[in-house]
Amino acid sequence: MRRRMRPWTDAGMTTAEYAIGTLAACAFAGVLIKILTSSTVGGLLSGLIAKALSVAS
Repeated sequence: MRRRMRPWTDAGMTTAEYAIGTLAACAFAGVLIKILTSSTVGGLLSGLIAKALSVAS
């Protein structure tokens, strides 16, 4: 009986994809943190919150 050759498997491929996705998510989170902690965005958010609270009351 002839042995069948097993085709190459993608073992570990899913793990590598998750690792790349995790790295991309961490990099994106770092960029968002940098943007949201800037003084310009902080001032805009403070103004937006103050305006929303003044309209609500």
